[in-house]
Amino acid sequence: MTFHSFRKALLMTSCAIAVALVFAVPLALRADAAPAAGATTFTFNNVDGGQVFVRRWIPGGTPKAVVLVVHGLAEHSGRYARFALALNAAGYAVYAADNRGHGRTALPGKLGDGGPDAWNGTERDLYQLSGIIAKEEPGTPLFLFGHSLGSAFAQRYIELHGAELKGTILSGTFGAIPNLPDVIAQIDKASAGDAALQKTIAPTLFAGYNKPFGNRTAFEWLSRDPAEVDKYVHDPLCGFAVTNQYVDLFFHGFADAWDPANEAKIPVTLPIYILGGDADPVGGNTLSVKALADRYDVHGVKDLHMTFYPNGRHEMLNETNRDVVTADIITWLNEHLAT
Repeated sequence: MTFHSFRKALLMTSCAIAVALVFAVPLALRADAAPAAGATTFTFNNVDGGQVFVRRWIPGGTPKAVVLVVHGLAEHSGRYARFALALNAAGYAVYAADNRGHGRTALPGKLGDGGPDAWNGTERDLYQLSGIIAKEEPGTPLFLFGHSLGSAFAQRYIELHGAELKGTILSGTFGAIPNLPDVIAQIDKASAGDAALQKTIAPTLFAGYNKPFGNRTAFEWLSRDPAEVDKYVHDPLCGFAVTNQYVDLFFHGFADAWDPANEAKIPVTLPIYILGGDADPVGGNTLSVKALADRYDVHGVKDLHMTFYPNGRHEMLNETNRDVVTADIITWLNEHLAT
């Protein structure tokens, strides 16, 4: 299968993926020059010798729970400040790291290059961060929130560590790609050798996302709110291309996450909340999302809730009805904190 035919298959089936996606070690705490609103920041050294940048938003008083946010591809943790402050007002602490190859975790000149083990490495970083959270907020329940590619990281995380979570929220998620083994074989070839660091595959795969929405900026598929789209476009830490190697690694990661043997490891008692827009091309206009939810249902997940917002696009936290979406999330968190 060629990349052209793969893209055509994605468009025809309306299934796609996101562009926007423990070993305790001493913390390297430092103040950030320009933290997101209300945030404090720190870095920690991961087990591979890299440094991971983290934002945290802490409410007044003792947090009733912590929400660990995992951002999507070609964005960063600072974009979740508004959401975090709303959660703070409801009594929740929020932590969010910049993933490998992203934001202030990326090495100078390496934006979009997550390194040779970006998928598994990010999973390790998230679990290491959960250990740091447990030390800073001992005994506090932990929820996981993953958006877009971050939701794919979250899908794998709940297979590995779901028993340690109070619940999981998957935003702008997806759960199927047509002819995935053939696609992976093609990407393996394109990312071999020196081509691995070229940034040529992702634009080919994602070119069709904006077709239903016009092309003022090429990112109208993110939100119906032009101001939010413009924020993304003008953010130097958003919208960048990633290396072929990174694309290859996260496609292999999808295959791992969607392996029936791995999905069978998700605790059936773990509450899972799936939310998105019904016009989100990343979720195949709900088709790819429903494929994931159907598998979780067959697996026997006892508390599975799914909400699709009419006409909503990819980033429901930045959509025109974002206040409703945020309120719905807080309601779900409160309900599941009480159980």
